[in-house]
Amino acid sequence: MTISTVEVVGAVIIRGDRILACRRAPHKSAAGMWEFPGGKVEPTERPEHALSRELAEELGVTAHPIRLLHRETTRVADTMIDLACFETVISAEPIASSDHDKIRWVPMQELAQLEWAKPDIPTVELLIAENLRLQRSSQH
Repeated sequence: MTISTVEVVGAVIIRGDRILACRRAPHKSAAGMWEFPGGKVEPTERPEHALSRELAEELGVTAHPIRLLHRETTRVADTMIDLACFETVISAEPIASSDHDKIRWVPMQELAQLEWAKPDIPTVELLIAENLRLQRSSQH
């Protein structure tokens, strides 16, 4: 069995204490799972450019990746998903998505309640841990 690797980017879009999450549409792989919007990096693209292109295609917004938050490779069936998640600013409120049946601003404290796609889970865990750390430091 040959295992292939796919380079993918995801946008972590934060507004106040909420993060944009998108649920995969029924006709897509990982249907019903939540993820950060984004997609595959083309062979000649830089990840930041791919993320801007994907968000324009999927959500109809202009995206500006700010910084890499987390990058990890996760095995899903016979594919290795190399997912780089960038903190990203978008130009407008996304109304609909070509790849998702739901778009939702999720409060940081509710992230763990969603059923996330396997490659997105490490970034979700990082965001939850960082949020807890910030809450603790603000209490002292």
